[in-house]
Amino acid sequence: MYRSMFAVSGLLLLATASGCSLLEDRSERYVSAKEGTPLELPASADESRFSQVMPIREINAAETGKMYPSDIPRPPDMTSEILDENYVIEELDGRAWLLVNDVPGRLWPQTTAYMNERGLGVAYDSPQLGLLQSELANFSRQARELVGLANEASASEPMTVVQLRMSPGIRRKTTEIQVRRVEMSERPGELLPWQDIANPSAEAMALQKKLLADLGEFLKSREESKSFSRAASGMTSEPLVNLETENEQAVAIRMDLDYGRSWAEANRALEEAGIPVVDLNRSKGWLYVDFRTEEEKESGWFDWFSDKEKPRHTHTVAVKEREGAVFIEATRLESYDGEHTTSDLLNQLFEYLY
Repeated sequence: MYRSMFAVSGLLLLATASGCSLLEDRSERYVSAKEGTPLELPASADESRFSQVMPIREINAAETGKMYPSDIPRPPDMTSEILDENYVIEELDGRAWLLVNDVPGRLWPQTTAYMNERGLGVAYDSPQLGLLQSELANFSRQARELVGLANEASASEPMTVVQLRMSPGIRRKTTEIQVRRVEMSERPGELLPWQDIANPSAEAMALQKKLLADLGEFLKSREESKSFSRAASGMTSEPLVNLETENEQAVAIRMDLDYGRSWAEANRALEEAGIPVVDLNRSKGWLYVDFRTEEEKESGWFDWFSDKEKPRHTHTVAVKEREGAVFIEATRLESYDGEHTTSDLLNQLFEYLY
């Protein structure tokens, strides 16, 4: 008995030491499996009441070599269109906005509710233009505190309203919301046109960010609401980023934005795509990038003993203004003999831009 137990223990130890090598790998057996015998039903059975529980499509035997797991494509990333955070305040060149991962039609009713609940009210609005304009904030204690007016009203203080501007974001299925405080000598009798303030003061910028943060918290608390505005869905929604092609090959990315915003978005897309920037010059509009494949970046057998190879300039990304828009183009260095083309680079950038 002891001899038998010793033999079994030795076999278990051998199996443990050798991992799973003693077990047959059956993961690919389905590729060469033979078709089974069809199910035979009694002559009196109604065949219409019998069907396959899990139908299996027919496969050509000549193509079974392509069915191994290493060749099966990975499923698409269903979270690629979801922002890391749903409510993000972004700032660029004296402008600040709230980036929300939702469409304007869903956000318009909630933004109107925000104006009302904060004591601002809505005096004028235009869903097509994406503009909301409040009542005078001077006559509401809650609104005065929100927009930074003194506790006590005075006859000399300017008439103050809050304007909110909503527009489809650069990235698909997102919305950008801006807000500003407008001061004037008398009560406005109509919806004022939106005007970006060049070089706003530190106080004005701080107030914008405060209002945007408050709006973001309000929208977050109303995420479960299913209300939708058909009027706001008619807001201009033409994509601001378009891929231009010739002979089914990408040749440029057109961005209907100002140069500063286009440059910032191009840098963001390169960072999110994991494409290293070797050097850049905003005034001249170029970025040197390393667009090699992972295999091309491997330096050899001695990677274990040395640091990874530093980024190398293989492609140039150019950001140029013309025809009332900004175009992103790419060139490939003659010294680069790798796999990636300029079309590959533009296609990948477009995926992260839009």
